[in-house]
Amino acid sequence: MVVIRLSRGGAKGRPFFNIVAADKRNRRDGRFIERVGFYNPVAAGNEKSLSVNVERLSYWQQQGAQLSPTVARLVKQHAKAAV
Repeated sequence: MVVIRLSRGGAKGRPFFNIVAADKRNRRDGRFIERVGFYNPVAAGNEKSLSVNVERLSYWQQQGAQLSPTVARLVKQHAKAAV
């Protein structure tokens, strides 16, 4: 099953997350199918903290991909900010 989840990157103490579509059986930071956005929880100033490619996200959901709870919260937050 395909799941859309966060994949951690960045340095120790400076997390950076990619929002990826991946097979559920793969490791968190392992192989993924496609990157559909990013989340930077420590963005400062006018840096973007969240970016989501909504077209690709909806494509994967139509193909049966499930959102992780955290990604679902971030997508909802992104939609609220876009309005």
